[in-house]
Amino acid sequence: MTQNNLAAVYSDRIKGDRAENIEKAIAALTAALSVLTREAWPVDWAMTQSNLAVAYKSRIKEDRAQNIEQAIAACTAALTILTREAWPVNWAMTQNTLAVAYKSRIKGDRAQNIEQAIAAYRNALTVRTKETWPIDWAETQNNLANAYRQRVKGDRAQNIEQAITAYRNALTVYTKKALPVDWAMTQHNLAIAYGNRIKEDRAENIENAIAACTAALTVRTKKALPQQWAGTQNNLGLAYGNRIKGDRAENIENAIAAFTAALTVRTKGALPVDWAMTQHNVGLAYSERIEGNRTNNIENAIAAYRNALTFYTREALPQNYAETLFRLGITYQEINQFDLAYNNFKSAIDTVESLREEILSGEESKRKQAEDFNKFYSRMVEVCLQLNKTTEAIEYAERSKTRNLVEQILERDSKTIFPPDVVTQLETYRDEIAVGQYQIQNGKAENPQDLAKRLQQLRQQRNNLQDKYLPVGSGFKFAQFQETLDANTAVIEWYIATDTILTFIIQPHGQQLTSWQSPTAELDALFDWRDEYLKDYYNPEDKNKIQWQKQLETRLNKLAEILHIEEILDHIPEQCQRLILIPHRFLHLFPLHALPAKSSYLIDLFPKGVSYAPSCQILQQVQQRQRPHFQSLFAIQNPTEDLNYTDLEVEAILSYFPSHQVLPKKQATKAALSQAATQLKQANYLHFSCHGSFNFNSPQNSCLFLAESVDENNNFDLTKCLTLGNLFEGTFDFSQTRLVVLSACETGLVDFKNTSDEYISLPSGFLYAGSSSVVSSLWTVDDVSTALLIIEFYQNINAGFTVAIALNQAQIWLRDATTAELQVWASQLKLAPEEAKKIEASLEWFDSDERPFQNPYWWAGFCAIGQ
Repeated sequence: MTQNNLAAVYSDRIKGDRAENIEKAIAALTAALSVLTREAWPVDWAMTQSNLAVAYKSRIKEDRAQNIEQAIAACTAALTILTREAWPVNWAMTQNTLAVAYKSRIKGDRAQNIEQAIAAYRNALTVRTKETWPIDWAETQNNLANAYRQRVKGDRAQNIEQAITAYRNALTVYTKKALPVDWAMTQHNLAIAYGNRIKEDRAENIENAIAACTAALTVRTKKALPQQWAGTQNNLGLAYGNRIKGDRAENIENAIAAFTAALTVRTKGALPVDWAMTQHNVGLAYSERIEGNRTNNIENAIAAYRNALTFYTREALPQNYAETLFRLGITYQEINQFDLAYNNFKSAIDTVESLREEILSGEESKRKQAEDFNKFYSRMVEVCLQLNKTTEAIEYAERSKTRNLVEQILERDSKTIFPPDVVTQLETYRDEIAVGQYQIQNGKAENPQDLAKRLQQLRQQRNNLQDKYLPVGSGFKFAQFQETLDANTAVIEWYIATDTILTFIIQPHGQQLTSWQSPTAELDALFDWRDEYLKDYYNPEDKNKIQWQKQLETRLNKLAEILHIEEILDHIPEQCQRLILIPHRFLHLFPLHALPAKSSYLIDLFPKGVSYAPSCQILQQVQQRQRPHFQSLFAIQNPTEDLNYTDLEVEAILSYFPSHQVLPKKQATKAALSQAATQLKQANYLHFSCHGSFNFNSPQNSCLFLAESVDENNNFDLTKCLTLGNLFEGTFDFSQTRLVVLSACETGLVDFKNTSDEYISLPSGFLYAGSSSVVSSLWTVDDVSTALLIIEFYQNINAGFTVAIALNQAQIWLRDATTAELQVWASQLKLAPEEAKKIEASLEWFDSDERPFQNPYWWAGFCAIGQ
C-alpha cells in the first residue's frame, strides 16, 4: 500500500523530470502488484490496476501507442472487480480513466475509440453527479467535452456545441476562487473549442478563444505550473495564427512569440510529444509570416517541421507524422521545390492509407477519415501536374474519389470478379486480418508489435492478389483502365483542386492523356456560379422555382464558359462518338450534358451518348456487369396517389416488356417491396414512378416515397420509405438488373458538402445493390414532361439503344418536338383513351408549331449513370 501511495505522489510531482517521475510511479505500482494479487487482495489489486492505468496513460517514455494499450488493459482488469453495484465511486473513477485512455488511443479505429470514450464518460456521470460528487462531476464534464471536441462520428458543428456546453457545465463548479487550477484547465480547453467552432461568427469565436487563453494564464504561470503554462501559450499561438480581427502581420508575430515561449518549457528531452506539437505550429506560423525576410521565414518553417518529424514518426504518431509531412510538402510546393513536395506528400498519403486499412468499425469512419485527408491528395495532384506526371495526377485524383463505394462494390461483386480459389483466399485474408485487429485493439495479443507487422504483410498480400484481377484504391492503374475504353469513347474527368479547376481528357486505348488547368479566377467564378444557382433553387419565397427555371439556360451558358468546355472538346478526337463525364464534388449537381457547345448542346455532339460515372474505378467495375437481357420489368407506380401522369407513364412502358410486375398505388408499400425480393432479384429493369427526396443533413435518409409513407398532413414516415441506408444494408439484390429508372424528383443529387467526394446518393445505393446503370434526376422535375421523356426513353430502349443513347435521344426529341408532333406521338401510344386525353389536355396551352419543352428545365433534368 505504501508503494501504491508513493506512486500516487510521483504521478502528481511537479519538481524533477516529468518522464522520470512517471517511470518511478509505474515501478512502484508494479512492485505493489507483486503482493496485491487478484486472488489474495482483489479490491486492492483492482485499485492498483486503476492507478497503473493512470500512470501508463500519462507515460512519456517508451512507445506511446503501447502505453495507452496497457492503460486500457489495466482499466479493463480493474473493472472486473470494481463494479458499479459494489464500488460505485471507484467504478466511476476507473470509467473516467478508461475514457481518457480511449480518447487518446492511437491504435484501432479513431472514430470508434472516441465513441467508447464518450460511453465510458457517460457511465461515470451516472455516479458522479453534480449534487453528490461536484468536483468529480466537473472533471468528467471537462473530459466529456474533450471527447466531443475530437469526435469523428455525428455532426461536427453539433459535437463542438456539446463540448462547449460541457465545459461551461464544468465551470459552474470549477471557479477561479475555489479551484483555480481546474478553472484554468477548463478555460484552456474551452479556448480550443472556440477555436474549432463552426456555428456563430468565426471572428468572434477566435476572440473568445484568445480571451479564454488569456484568462487561463492568470493562473497557469510559468513559475507555478510550467507545463500547463506552456500548453496554454501553445494554444494562444494557434488562436493568434487564426485570428481574423486586428492586423494580420501583428497576429502572426504574437503567435510566434507564444510558441517560442512554450518551447522554453516544452523541450525535446522533457516533453517530446508537446515539443513536437509546438514545433509543428511554429512551422505553420513561419510559413505564413509577413514580416522579415521571406527566405529566412521559409527556412525557419522547414527547420521547425523537420524538428517535429524527429519525434513524430510513422510508427509512434502516424496521424501527426502525416500532417507534418503534408505541411512540409506545402512549404516546398510554395517555393517551387516540387520534387521535395512530391516526396513529402507521397509519404503522407502512404501513411494515411495504412491508417485506413486498420479501420474496422464501418464506412462512416472511413468517410470521415477521407474528408480529413482529402487535402493531401488535392495537393499531390497539383504537384504531379507541375512535374508533368499527368498519369500519376489522375491516379491520385482517383484514389481520393468514391473510395468506400469502390471497395464495397468490390466486396459485393467478388464472386464474379475473382476465380473461386481467389475468392476463398481473399476471405481467408479478411478473416485473419479481422481476428488480428480484434486482438490488438482489445489487448489480447501476446506480442502486439509482431502481430501488427504480420497484419501489414497480410494486407499487402491481399491487395496484391486483388490487384491482379481488378486494381482499385491505392492499387488503381490508369493505363489498365484506359485500355478498357472502346475506340469511340472519350472521358472528361474534373477535379477541383486548391486554387484551380483541373480537367483530364481521357482518350481510348493508350492514346495521349491530356489535362487542362483553369486560372484561379475561374475557380472563384465557379464557386460564385454554384452559390447563385443553389440560392435560387432553394429560395423559400419561390417554391415553384420559377426564377431558377428562367435563369437555367443563361446559367448553363455561363457554366460552359467557366469550364472552357469548347477548349476541352478540341482535345477529343473526331472519331469519339461517346462521352463519359466524371464530375467532382458539387459538379455532380448540374446537367453538364446540357452545356451549350459549338452552336449546339453537348448531347448533340456525341451520337453514341453522353453519360456519367462517379469515378473511373466505379466505371471500371460496373462495366464488368454483363446484363444483356431485356425481358422483365418491376415497377412502383404512384404510391402516394398524387401524381397525375405517373399512372399513364407506367401503363405506357409495360407494353415493351414480355414480363412485368407492378406494385400500384396503395399496394406499393415497403413491406410489399421486401416481400418481392425474389422478383426484384430476377428483374432486368426496375422503375420507380413516385416522389423522391435528398436529405443533405442526413444523406443516408434520402429516400423514395412508398405507400403509407405520407399522411394527410403531408408528414412522412421515414421507416416506410425506401432509403439510401436500406440499399446499403445488403437486403436487396439487383444482380440481374440492367437499369434502375428513378422517375422522381431530386433522385440524382449527391452530398456535395462531403469534401472526400464519396458520391453519397441514391444512384450509388442502386449501383452498390447490383444495377449496372441508373437514370435519375437533378431537380424537382415536372410531372408531364417527365412522363413524355421516360416513355420515349423506354421506346428507344426497346429499339435496342444503349441507356445513354436512349436517354439522350429522348431528351433531344422532347426539346425539339412541336406540339403537333407530340400529339401525334401520344395518339400512337398503347394507352386507354382517357389516359391519352390527359396528354392532349396538357398540350392544349401551346400552338401547334410551338416547341413547348425547349427550356433545359423540361428535358435536361435526367442523367444516365454507370455502364
